[in-house]
Amino acid sequence: MRLKIMIGLTVLILLVLNYSIYQKEEIIDKGETVLLELAPVDPRSLIQGDYMRLRYVIENVAGDANASPDVKIGYMVIKVDAQQIARFVRFDDGTPLAEDEKRLYYHRSYRGLKIVPDSFFFQEGHADRYENARYGVFKFDNSGNHILTNLVDTPG
Repeated sequence: MRLKIMIGLTVLILLVLNYSIYQKEEIIDKGETVLLELAPVDPRSLIQGDYMRLRYVIENVAGDANASPDVKIGYMVIKVDAQQIARFVRFDDGTPLAEDEKRLYYHRSYRGLKIVPDSFFFQEGHADRYENARYGVFKFDNSGNHILTNLVDTPG
């Protein structure tokens, strides 16, 4: 009986994990591309390998806006321009979004407003490809879920 329960739970866990992977692949394949401008941060970790710690300009702009410091997690509203670059509009208050607006999840830490992911890992020896990156390339689905897919120097 225990063996059947363990096999059933294993199958259930594998199904949930595979569905999660499927959802992320769908966002990458069919999601809308949005660029977030990067603010420079240190690009290396000896323990983890080559990666770039990310900070976004939009975090600074939103951090300067009038938001309640009591709100630890939430959504900001961003507007995507013709070059697919996102700009901060306001903190989400539940009002309907315009056609070119999206919700972007944030949280507050002791260092201020943060958008995740805040790091981008890449293959060892490929740092030169990303050292001049100015934008994080995100894919958004219609529900506001997003995935960082790349770093680029120029929009488009």
